[in-house]
This record gives sequence, C-alpha cells and structure tokens, in this order.
Amino acid sequence: MAAIVVGGWIFFRIAEKQPILPWKEKKHTNVQLNTNSKNNNKKKKKHEVEIEQEPNIFEELFSDVRDITTHMIRYHDNSFTMIAEVDPVNYFLRSQDEQEAIDITVESWTATLNFPVGIYLQNRFIDVSEPIELMAKAMKDSDDLNEAALSYGQAMIDDILTWQRDTPRYETKRYLIFTHKIKAADITADSEEELDKKIMEKAFAELMRRLSSARNQLRKADITVNLLPTEGIYELLYYTFNRRKALKHRFKDLVDQEKNALYITAEQSDDRIELVKEAIEQHEAEMERKRETTTERETA
Repeated sequence: MAAIVVGGWIFFRIAEKQPILPWKEKKHTNVQLNTNSKNNNKKKKKHEVEIEQEPNIFEELFSDVRDITTHMIRYHDNSFTMIAEVDPVNYFLRSQDEQEAIDITVESWTATLNFPVGIYLQNRFIDVSEPIELMAKAMKDSDDLNEAALSYGQAMIDDILTWQRDTPRYETKRYLIFTHKIKAADITADSEEELDKKIMEKAFAELMRRLSSARNQLRKADITVNLLPTEGIYELLYYTFNRRKALKHRFKDLVDQEKNALYITAEQSDDRIELVKEAIEQHEAEMERKRETTTERETA
C-alpha cells in the first residue's frame, strides 16, 4: 500500500509539472514581455536599411584616391599613377619589313620592363564640333567667297552634322598607365610638409623616367607617347563616366565656363578659402596705398 501511495504521488506531481518533494520550489525564469503584440509576430530582420539612405557609389569608387595633381593620381597609401596618351602607327598600311621593325621595337621595349604597365583603351564619340567651328569662322572671316562657295560650305557643315547625328561614330583613345608606390619610411624629413614634398618629387621623377623610357624606345616604331597633364586626367575621367553626355557638354566648354564664372562652383577647402581672403585683403591694402600715394602727389 505504501508503494502504491508513493507511486501515485510521484505520478500526480509529474502530471502537474510540480516538484516531487513539496519543499522544493519551482524555478521561474524572468521573461521580458513586449506590450506590442504586432512586433512579437514579426521576425526581426537581419539587415535594416533606411529607406531615405542613398548609396554614395561615386564617392566609394574613388575612396582610395587622395588627389589628382602634378600630372599624377595620388592614393592614400602613397601610390602614384601617371598616364601617357599614345598616338599609334597604322600598322596595316606598312610594308612587311616595316611591320617586322615595329614588332621588334615593341618586343624589345616590353622585354626591358621590370615594373607594371597598364594599357587602357577608351572609345569616344567622334567630336566634329571644333572642325565645324573653324570652318564656320573661316567662312565668316573670308571676304573673297561668293554666294555659291558659302552655300557649298554651309551644305557641307550640315551634311557632317547629319552624318554624326544619324550614325554615331567612335574613335579609340589609347593610354599607358604607370604606377609606383613610395615608402615614406625610407625618406627623412623635418616636417610633414617637407616629407609630402619629397614624396611627390620622388614619385614624379620615377614615373617620368619610366614614361621617357617608353617614349624613346617606341619612337623608333613611329609610336608617339605623350604625358597626360592634370587637366587631361580629369578629361579622361569625365569621358569615362559621361560617354554620351560628353558629346554635347564638352569638357573644354565646362572648363571655359568655370574660368569665366563669377564664383567657383567646385568644393573648396577651408585653407584655400582663407588664402583667397588673405590675398584679397592684401590686394585691397595695396590699392589703398597706391591711392594715398597718388593723392599726396597731386596735393604736393
């Protein structure tokens, strides 16, 4: 009977999910309750992205670029890139001997390379606006052209514009890219400004040496290699990201508009703004001294 009673007690306590021994208290866990029942039914998302947040794709693309100056692209890790524009030779119009000479020259140059050299090809829409402007100006300035000649010239300009508009034509620009990294630890300087200047000079000297070597060797094959200046680098990037827009809004026109603008539209640093203010104050002070000197002379 005692065993039956004990077994029944154990079965009852287990069924009630209570401890078998009465003096043992049931452990309770603290659970935080959320008053918003709708949020409880929704699963928490792994990645929460704000709707109004827009990705800065263009800024992120050039996040490693520090500046474009002194005909070079400078990166934050003191790597520098110099770009050279290549005017190629028409290989297939040359004779067999000339083609072999070109091959030997190019192979000899590539065999001497002990540093990386990149090749970049860019397809652009052919821009005939400058030749058309020169033709229109020549027609306007010429006094000895009769009506037939003027009519023929204007018809030719219209035909060129129609040809460009109906069938887009492309031209290929060819570039050589030279890259070099400067180790700042190997350069001794007394200040940060001096160190930065020495890094720029050393990078420019090394990259210019590589470009000059390519220019001198490829010249034998009638291939012209010219340094792309700072403005040319900006133009190259402009055509890269504005392929169709660059045909109507030319980079040259944008530069001219910026030069003739009353205010600079590009973002300027605080240091540059302060330098401009100081230059204006110095100019005004100098002009005031000249006025005073002129007044004193007139009075005397």
